[in-house]
Amino acid sequence: MSPTVFRAVEVTHISAHGVWLLAHNKELLMTYDDFPWFKDKSVGAILNVQEQSPGHFYWPDIDVDLTEEMIEHPERFPLKANV
Repeated sequence: MSPTVFRAVEVTHISAHGVWLLAHNKELLMTYDDFPWFKDKSVGAILNVQEQSPGHFYWPDIDVDLTEEMIEHPERFPLKANV
């Protein structure tokens, strides 16, 4: 019998407005206005998220690195890459 795998982070919802991330029992919304890198990506690419260290998330298929602070307070990080 294989052990139960626990994921500390997962995408729980993708909508027309953004992506919901559940990390350590906290829901985080990434709107497309603040996080445009996710807008036209495949569901598989968005779901493929890894937690590199506590509160630091990486989407390898999109090559996006975000911290919990960036997601909670996007106004503090106004620079955006061209998408």
